[in-house]
Amino acid sequence: MKAQTILLSLFLFVATTTCFAQKTTQDKQTKPISELKKNAVKYKATFIELGSVRCIPCQKMQSVMKSIIKKYGNQVNVVFHDVWTPEGKPFGQQYGIQVIPTQVFLDENEKEFFRHEGYFPEEELVKVLNQKGVH
Repeated sequence: MKAQTILLSLFLFVATTTCFAQKTTQDKQTKPISELKKNAVKYKATFIELGSVRCIPCQKMQSVMKSIIKKYGNQVNVVFHDVWTPEGKPFGQQYGIQVIPTQVFLDENEKEFFRHEGYFPEEELVKVLNQKGVH
């Protein structure tokens, strides 16, 4: 009898917590997309670095990207794609790159406004970002 009571209590506990967890998950999934977009950060520019972690000039760009994030992270969306990996290769094709590293700059409407091939010193890169009001 005691074992049956323990089993029944355990069953009720599991059933209750499972139902609660499913309800919580459903609530998170049913938020309207428009509300999610309202909370999204609006960047003045997007800086896309197309390169590889195994190429020397691309490795030099890593410190430039980190610095841009540190100084302008709330204004510039910095994205890196390693085009020598299966995950990154489609982005190299999408942007039609010929050499790495290649930097592609998009405005706030995601339209390309500037492109550079090769190592891009931070001082010069910031001048490009300044064109879109990044300061």
